[in-house]
Amino acid sequence: MQRLHPALQHYAWGSPTAIPQILCTAPDGRPVAEAWFGAHPSAPSGLGEDGTPLDVALAADPDGALGPDVVSRFGAQLPFLLKLIAAAQPLSLQVHPSVDLAHEGYAAEDARGVALDDPARSYRDRNHKPELVYALTRFEALVGFRAPRRAAEILAGLDHPVARRLHKTILEDPTSEGMRAAFTELVSRATRPTPEEVADLAALFRRRRFEGSPSPRTDHAVELLAAAHPGDPGAITAVLLNPVTLQPGEAFFVPAGAVHAYLSGLAVELMANSDNVLRAGLTVKHVDVPELLRAVDCVAAPPIRIAPEHAFDATDVFYAPVDDFELSVTRAEDARPARVPGGGPRVVLCLDGDVRLQTATGDEIALLGGQAAFVTADDGALHVQGSGRVVQAAVP
Repeated sequence: MQRLHPALQHYAWGSPTAIPQILCTAPDGRPVAEAWFGAHPSAPSGLGEDGTPLDVALAADPDGALGPDVVSRFGAQLPFLLKLIAAAQPLSLQVHPSVDLAHEGYAAEDARGVALDDPARSYRDRNHKPELVYALTRFEALVGFRAPRRAAEILAGLDHPVARRLHKTILEDPTSEGMRAAFTELVSRATRPTPEEVADLAALFRRRRFEGSPSPRTDHAVELLAAAHPGDPGAITAVLLNPVTLQPGEAFFVPAGAVHAYLSGLAVELMANSDNVLRAGLTVKHVDVPELLRAVDCVAAPPIRIAPEHAFDATDVFYAPVDDFELSVTRAEDARPARVPGGGPRVVLCLDGDVRLQTATGDEIALLGGQAAFVTADDGALHVQGSGRVVQAAVP
């Protein structure tokens, strides 16, 4: 068991203060969008006092660090990536690919000679990227497609040619195919509304919110996205998508193929070990609409909220419907050590307080709020003692 140092990502949509506050570091004025605790080769965490990249350390002793079971299932790599995410502005409209599509896309970009670090590359690895979001503050998002007839209701009565076209498209085919057609019309280069049309329609949503709306929440989302990305038709896709709000301590799961855009909030994010993002808009990064349309699932479905299961005395476990990861939250009290469930390779992040981690082999490490540790398979069972809250990423 050794201390793990995060790799920080300074994307423009990040908060300059939220993650530094958790990490107990001084803000430097730059936005800090994400803190990565993992071994993805694009931004591995540093391990121990010398900061050895975690992927390098795992490659040196995969069986001891990961355990034979994880190596047999996932190869000599950590199957998950734990993050802190702080959205001060909305993130891009995006989809994550399935494993099969990731293999195809990665091979195709390799064949075209697109470098792994090329900003115009969509596939940076061969893995899928399902993810679980555990809210630390109120967290707002758009996730998956809503029922077609509900989308049509929200569009009805808006006196704008784009709204009328979308309304007609959905009513003529109120199925996932009709929603796909409407979504495709909004984001595809040949059919997307002009920036002027987007601005005019966003103004109608904004005005309607105060005059009696069938969905003030949707109107507000359109207004928020249009303000963050003026003229981008991705703002109008809020009409087609499910709004979702997490309160602190709640979680949802985003499977591969689910279109989503995170709007605001601070959260722990746990995902498969991947950096594959297919974007359709609401971003200054690379947009690949044709590839996103290959990956997206347009079947209407509510957001997948994950209810925790209580384990031992002090731990709640959020079991995602994938083999790559599970998230547990343990609240330690001074009275006695609390057992943390799970085995194999684990990343433990202290969210607040002052705790000590103790392994079955007798190792011990102290963590303050914002500090993390990598626990190997060889370390065995884990207990936490002190006063504070820790999250653990582990393999089921």
